[in-house]
Parts: sequence; structure tokens; C-alpha cells
Amino acid sequence: MISVSLAISVDLGGTSVRVGLGDRDGRITARVIESTEKMRGPMGVSEQIIRMIYSLTKGRPNLGDIRGIGIGATGPLDIKGGGLMRPTNLPFEYVPLVKPIEEEFNLPVLLLNDCVAAVIGEKYFGIGGKHENLAYVTISTGIGGGVYVDGHLLMGKDGNAHEIGHFTIDFEGRLICGCGRRGHWEAYCSGTGIPNYAKMIINGGGVGDIRESLLWDAYINGKLTAKIVYDCARAGDRLAKIIVEKIGVLNAIGFACVIDAYDPSLITVGGSVTLNNPDLVIEPIKLHIQEHARNRAPEISITPLGEDIVLYGALASVFYLRR
Repeated sequence: MISVSLAISVDLGGTSVRVGLGDRDGRITARVIESTEKMRGPMGVSEQIIRMIYSLTKGRPNLGDIRGIGIGATGPLDIKGGGLMRPTNLPFEYVPLVKPIEEEFNLPVLLLNDCVAAVIGEKYFGIGGKHENLAYVTISTGIGGGVYVDGHLLMGKDGNAHEIGHFTIDFEGRLICGCGRRGHWEAYCSGTGIPNYAKMIINGGGVGDIRESLLWDAYINGKLTAKIVYDCARAGDRLAKIIVEKIGVLNAIGFACVIDAYDPSLITVGGSVTLNNPDLVIEPIKLHIQEHARNRAPEISITPLGEDIVLYGALASVFYLRR
């Protein structure tokens, strides 16, 4: 019997870690998910991934049929050193990944930005296969992107050629991004940024009487979250709808920057904020994007790979990415 070639894929985010086992055809046969370990220092992250891989592969007498381990991780990355440098959504200066995991399993480990992994997943297992110029955008805990230009995957000297969440969309710099800079897209429209942007709008006034708003209740009780903003907008709350529309305009500016920088023929979109609120996120972007983009807007679609897109991409990277 011929052994099926398998790979381990890891999606390391600021909120959760997902680990999958799959093959070169994109069949993920097993997976585990946990909240990201933030209490045991930077080594605790790699130790968590190691433990999850063992949990996923328990009962296997050896790992001989596993070709390698692909990791799609929140950035910024240190590709040469194999770790994360002051990651925006993890409270550490440096998180080592490649060396401890390679030493534990004696398997090659490939580290990529999570959105770079995602666009590889879209290219090989999603709807991007026919596109030489392809972009993927995630709106989740943070905002990030992955890009193919003329069939070439963009990486950059440190693996950070696609940190689109740190495009400046507000030159006044009214909100501070998790990276410490002002005015970045992520500071306004990500899962962590939306509550701060909503507070800024509410505090700025000019939105009429809001004391009857469901969102106002969440605001004064200190329970404002991105989920509550979108849930209230979906329920018809006037204040929430105003905020969601403003977020949509800022997202359109960010997408316009992606279009003018990379000129893709397709942009796919994922991340928890998008996947949980597809119409409320995508429709304002489509409505306003041509007001800001110099180039003609391409097709913009929700990724069919859903919340597993980084797992698919990390899997595809083991089999198809040239090293």
C-alpha cells in the first residue's frame, strides 16, 4: 500500500490557534482549535503548537508520512530567524517558532504571514486558481493581506511585503494602531479597532439623539464590541447603522489602496468580522470603492474557504511553495 503524503498546517492568530492534518488535494481530515496561549511567555506559543500537533497525530506510530509543517502566523515576521517580531496582537517582543518545532518533530517547518498563507490557499484550493493577479484581505482581530502579482507571491525582505492593515487611511491619526502608529486601517476597521472607532464617533457627537440606541446602552456600560456594533446594525439600530456605514467608507479606502498598489483581477475577503457580517462589510465597500481607487475595481468576493483559509494555505505551502 502506498502511503498518502500528508502535512500539518497551523493557523496562529492573536485570538486562536488552529492546527490541521491534510493532504496535497486540500482535504483536511482532522483539526483542533484552542485560544492562543498568552500567559506563559513567548515560548508558550510554540509549546502550545507542539502539544496540539501531538494531540492531532496521537495514535500514529510515526510521522514518516508527514511531509512538513506549514505555519500561517500573525505578523510582523522574522522570516530569516523563524519567529514573530513584536507581533501586533500578541504581547511579546519575539516569538520563536521554526526552530523549536523543527527540533521537536524533525520535520521541515515553513513560516508565512497568515494572509500570505491564505492567498496561497485561495490560489490552490479556492477560487483564485485562474488568476495571476490575486489579493486576499482579512478583516478579523487585525487586518492583513496576501498578494500574487503576475503569478508571483509577494514576500519582501522580511516576509512583510503585504502589511496592508498598516496602510494609513486617516492622515489626522485620530486613533492609534496596535503597532503604535497612528491612522492605520487596522486601528479603525478591525475587530479590535471597531469599538475604539465607534467610541470616537459617539464622543464626537453629530449623530443626533442616541439615548434610545441599543448601541448607546452597550457604550455606557462598557460592553462595546465589533460584534455588538454589527448585531445592532442588523437589528436596525440607527446609531449602529451610521457607524457601520462609516466603517464601510474607510474599508473602501483601504481596498482602493490594495487595488492601486497591486492591480488584482480578484480580491477575496475573509476574517471573522467579514464572515459573520458579509453584506454589512462587503456592500459598503463595493458602493464607495470607485470614489477612491484610481484603477477599476475588480471582482470582490467572500472566500469560499471560510475560517479555514489559513489552514488550507499553510497546507498548500508545504506541497506547492518553492523554497
